[in-house]
Amino acid sequence: MTNSGTTFGPELLVELDRTAPASLHHQLASGLRDAIRTGRLTPHTRLPSSRVLAADLGVSRRLVVDAYSQLVAEGFLLSRHGSGTRVATVDVATTPADRTAEPPRFDVDFFPGSPDLSSFPRHSWLRALRQGLAGLESDAFGYVTPQGLLETRVAIADYLRRTRGVLADPQHIVISSGVTQAIALLGQPLRTTPLAMEDPGFWQHRTILQHNGVEPIPVPIDDEGIVVDALTSSGAEVVLTTPAHQSPTGVVLSAPRRTALMEWARAGHLVIEDDYDAEYRYDREPVGSLQGMAPDRVVYVGSTSKTLAPGLRIGWMVLPPHLAKAVISSKWLADTGGSVMDQVAFAQFLTSGEYDRHLRQMRRRYQTRRAALLDALARHLPDATVLGAAAGVHLTVRFPDAFPLDDLVAHAKKVRVRVEPVARCYAEPDTAPPGLLLGYANLTESQIERGVRELARALR
Repeated sequence: MTNSGTTFGPELLVELDRTAPASLHHQLASGLRDAIRTGRLTPHTRLPSSRVLAADLGVSRRLVVDAYSQLVAEGFLLSRHGSGTRVATVDVATTPADRTAEPPRFDVDFFPGSPDLSSFPRHSWLRALRQGLAGLESDAFGYVTPQGLLETRVAIADYLRRTRGVLADPQHIVISSGVTQAIALLGQPLRTTPLAMEDPGFWQHRTILQHNGVEPIPVPIDDEGIVVDALTSSGAEVVLTTPAHQSPTGVVLSAPRRTALMEWARAGHLVIEDDYDAEYRYDREPVGSLQGMAPDRVVYVGSTSKTLAPGLRIGWMVLPPHLAKAVISSKWLADTGGSVMDQVAFAQFLTSGEYDRHLRQMRRRYQTRRAALLDALARHLPDATVLGAAAGVHLTVRFPDAFPLDDLVAHAKKVRVRVEPVARCYAEPDTAPPGLLLGYANLTESQIERGVRELARALR
């Protein structure tokens, strides 16, 4: 079996068995014929020259010329002077495919957590990539440390120290494939440790932890955030929390609760702080990270999923020293490290100030869209209670008890409006109050108006 590599055509996988009774001419002609019939060689594909293919296969050029001539005569190949030998258009053998239904498309998608994908700064990102690559050592393209490039970790540490008050040592930062992977990697060394999370909380985190053998202990929240007394009595040694903008309710952890939670952490426990959208705040002062208060007892995680695009898959963990080695080992076992290209571009994006400029622009845009959603809800769904409007890129909307939420969701889907019930964020979904998560960052004002109007129409 030989691969043909040439500048005069594609690489070809051709099997020639010199111990087989069939002649090499027959094997070559049959192999090319089958490749064309099955679609491996598509119409108009240019084949390697007879001289190059003969050299790659270790056969005479005459053998390749004869095989090409036979397939030209059969109509599988076309040969024209000056344009080489190309694949003819023939019927391709196909087998029935197991086609799964395409996901539904929505005219108005209130999916919570997505930024404005159309505003991804393509030109600035490409410029950052070019500038970063220009100064990158060749060794960086090899298997570097699974933590990520040092220059990227330094840039992240500087940014977090400046904007979130995080005390970040680049040696204790691990760059991950989003917060999703960060939670999974943390689940490995903490598998046998009782771990709690907020209830309600981000459903995907619960699923990831369960997949990694951790069954989270639900701890309630109230108007001040996580109930630390309940956490203390739960027996948990680790807690996953979203203090700056609780997911999904939007509650900000109050000052007394922050103090109580830090006292709990300093008593020998660990806090995992998911700072998932702290960059977006509108009606309140910024709240610093918990990690800056107790860096040895807090794991700080964040990503670009809400600020740039989820598709980048860039996240980070700032780890206490005693956890760093175990998490770095888990990262190495998972994928040996992230994309060097993305890390180079992101480091340049941070140090050049482009990231700050992008965030300022997005804050203004999202504030306008948030106002449009609040106005539409007040006019069309006046009985709804809105939570979490002071920050982030989504609102939580709660309805009165016995509200026909299932009917509302079903009607919305029929008219191509996507909404997410809040129930999946609860450890016991059947106990959840009727409510929706409405993301607004990836919608125009007119889409927001139309979507809320359709929800109100369902009720009528």
